[in-house]
Amino acid sequence: MEVFDNIPVSLEPDKVLKFMRVRSNSPQVEGLVQELIEVVRPIAKPKAVYKVSYVDAKDGDTVTIDGIRFTSRVLRINLDHVERVFPYVTTCGTEVEEISVPSDDFMKSFCLDAVKTVVLRSAIAYLSDHLKKYYALGEMSHMNPGSLESWPVSQQRELFSLFGNVEELIGVRLTEGCMMIPMKSVSGIHFPAEVSFESCQLCPREKCFGRKAPYDPELAKKYREEI
Repeated sequence: MEVFDNIPVSLEPDKVLKFMRVRSNSPQVEGLVQELIEVVRPIAKPKAVYKVSYVDAKDGDTVTIDGIRFTSRVLRINLDHVERVFPYVTTCGTEVEEISVPSDDFMKSFCLDAVKTVVLRSAIAYLSDHLKKYYALGEMSHMNPGSLESWPVSQQRELFSLFGNVEELIGVRLTEGCMMIPMKSVSGIHFPAEVSFESCQLCPREKCFGRKAPYDPELAKKYREEI
């Protein structure tokens, strides 16, 4: 298991505005983003923890990893030909999460949410680059509990159990409903794959702000029918 608690952050206004999909110049939004960056940049400490794990068993809709049983048909299919996986948790960090703005200032809240997301993405990218470099991985995909009906968010408990006390390691804890605090955190399993996979390909929900790939009905049908 390895912990990264000093991940570099590239926090520039252009990057945040691009994530926000600001289509035209907006002095108000640009000013708010710059103001928030000046607050966030000095204290931002995104973090990540991961471990090298091995698939013990695959049976029907379940996969056992390091003795922990996960129930997900899609995960089991994706790991059919995989033996080594990389469970992980990444976060923007408690330092950034504690920054707040007035609840009635909706625009500033929106801008702060975007800045926090860009900080989180720095941790996600750093971890991904590290895994590819140090484990000689080619194509790599991932799955996250709660991103699909096939792998419910309640399985966060099993995923976190692979690490022990995640809150002590990087400051992330689970609520009773299995949501993560800080909210700008992501957990999941990275795995080598011959073909890139995104959970978004199996999700038909329209107008999703965080969509990373278009819905693929034929791929969704394949996963439903595969035994």
